[in-house]
Amino acid sequence: MKRVISLLVLVLVTTLGYAKTTKILVETDYGNILLKLYNNTPLNSANMVARAQEHFYDSLLFHRVIPNFVIQGGDPDSKHAASGTVLGNGDLPFLVPAEINDECFHKRGALGVARDSTPDKAGSACQFYIVVGKTYTDPELDSISKKNKRHFTEKQRQVYRMKGGTPKLDGRYTVFGEVVWGMDVVDKIATVDRDKNDRPVKDIRIRRVSIYRKRWWEN
Repeated sequence: MKRVISLLVLVLVTTLGYAKTTKILVETDYGNILLKLYNNTPLNSANMVARAQEHFYDSLLFHRVIPNFVIQGGDPDSKHAASGTVLGNGDLPFLVPAEINDECFHKRGALGVARDSTPDKAGSACQFYIVVGKTYTDPELDSISKKNKRHFTEKQRQVYRMKGGTPKLDGRYTVFGEVVWGMDVVDKIATVDRDKNDRPVKDIRIRRVSIYRKRWWEN
């Protein structure tokens, strides 16, 4: 059974608690994506910082892409996977506790934690997804709310109506960040040709993931 968090992550939580907003740069074959990690999800944010600092994500693939839904990466088995190999089951030997709240929801560009059927909703220590999503009407949101027994705030409804997202994932998966820039790259990746398991036919590699250091000329 996987341990629910590592000592390293716990140490990093303390550090993040006193830090300004942390940003992560994801360099891909299709361009760069800049992610902002949330301060109110310290365990999951710290975990991604730890993985970036150890260069864990470098050379892994975006192994699952679904238009109008998400792109997903971080499976360690993807680094040397042969073409056509089913991916998505690779992980590290521990889970990160869920940090689900109304402020962090599945709007377009949201960064979420992949997970399996853990009853406590603890998530993967390495696999993540970025929301592509689509827009929803109020009747559609009402239907999702009734089915999932999940209340959508007016703020959430407005975002889902105007900008889009994947509201059916709310309350089930932890959202711990969002795209600052590079959604055009996410959109390109989401629409590539894929096989029956939603793996891109042509590999889309994550070249490097690192902590983003603000340039002197940036605000």
